[in-house]
Amino acid sequence: MNGTLKQRPFKVLGIQQIAIGGPDKLRLQKLWVDMLGLEVAGTFRSERENVDEDICALGQGPFKVEVDLMQPLDLDKKPAVHTTPLNHVGLWIDDLPLAVEWLTAQGVRFAPGGIRKGAAGFDICFLHPKSNDEFPVSGEGVLIELVQAPVEVVAAFGKLAAQYSCG
Repeated sequence: MNGTLKQRPFKVLGIQQIAIGGPDKLRLQKLWVDMLGLEVAGTFRSERENVDEDICALGQGPFKVEVDLMQPLDLDKKPAVHTTPLNHVGLWIDDLPLAVEWLTAQGVRFAPGGIRKGAAGFDICFLHPKSNDEFPVSGEGVLIELVQAPVEVVAAFGKLAAQYSCG
């Protein structure tokens, strides 16, 4: 393990969500809801984000993973949530403000918008899929959402980690 990783002041706890985009979320529902049995736990519409999404659930409790089925409100506007079928991956973070501060200092590029409330009500921000001269580290083509884990999720992952640690 290199020295930089030892100094990281936050933890990535697990997968919070995957977001799948298409021009028609009813077609996505056919597979994910009708055939695979995920339940629609909520919906989210945002003109600013150009998205109409169904928030589906996979798993239980603090280990539940969202599968967001997204379609654009307007096919011609940005962000174009349907042009990348696997739109983004969301990661639970134990201390989001600290993570953003540290990652920025390491040269990670963040998408515009900063930390804000996401569709599920948690604080979120996005790592940009492309780097630039000022911020040479990015998702390398993948949009990555960092999600502030609530206390119960942090505790559950901590308990799970303790069960599998040596000693």
